[in-house]
Amino acid sequence: MSSSHGIRNDASGRSGKYLLLTVLLTGAALLGGYQYGKLQAVQIAEDEAMQATLQAMAEERRELDAMRNSMEAELDALALRIGSLRAHLLRLNALGERLVSVGNLDSQEFDFAAEPAQGGMDQADAESVGMMELESELQRLSAAFADREHKLILLEEMLSKRDVREQVIPSGRPLKHGFISSTFGRRTDPFTGKKKYHKGVDFVGKRGSEVLAVAAGVVTKSERTGGYGNVVEIRHADGYVTRYAHNQENLVKEGDRVEKGEPIAMLGSTGRSSGPHVHFEVRRNGKIINPARFIKGG
Repeated sequence: MSSSHGIRNDASGRSGKYLLLTVLLTGAALLGGYQYGKLQAVQIAEDEAMQATLQAMAEERRELDAMRNSMEAELDALALRIGSLRAHLLRLNALGERLVSVGNLDSQEFDFAAEPAQGGMDQADAESVGMMELESELQRLSAAFADREHKLILLEEMLSKRDVREQVIPSGRPLKHGFISSTFGRRTDPFTGKKKYHKGVDFVGKRGSEVLAVAAGVVTKSERTGGYGNVVEIRHADGYVTRYAHNQENLVKEGDRVEKGEPIAMLGSTGRSSGPHVHFEVRRNGKIINPARFIKGG
């Protein structure tokens, strides 16, 4: 009885051991599977991160290549623009030098060959290639254009003012061909032989030749006036008035606008005159002026 009971106890113990071993092996397998799965998940995550990094690097490389190509294209376009600006600057310089020559102006004051004066501190770390070099050239050209523009504006103003002044201020002779027979000031009167003040300058010429306006202006008188005979008066800028007397015929009427060098009368000997000539007077603000300096100025 006791023997049979012992056998059962041994079998029961072995079954318990087997069960315990089975549980342990199953737990170990489950734990191993869990650890393997965890490692697999980590590996997959790392692979995905690596792929994303590689894709990002490839995208950055494409963007860098596109930026480099764009910069190269911009540099090429900038270089072409600088070449065009240089050619334009050469044309401006040639125009300026020609205007200075034509206008007989001071070539040192309007020097289109020299670089515009500049200054600045030394820059030890300044770059001298690539974009910095092109920007430096653009700055130089910009300064040169500003200098040339300033000079050309001044030149235009000087030439236009001088041209306008030459047109509206009396200068030159009222005859193309002729000579001075009587000057301004005290002289012997050809009719009385007495000393008398002569208010103008007499020009002798061929009867019927053209009497010319010595400046642009407006005709204020065109009529026959006593000893002056047929006379034309023209008002000019700055209070100047010129008078042309003894004309055979007046070609303009009061209110007419005349230009410098325009025929205003035909040379004659009307009024108190000893022969065909034009009596030429200049007044300013009503005051008689010696015409000599205006004649020489022409």
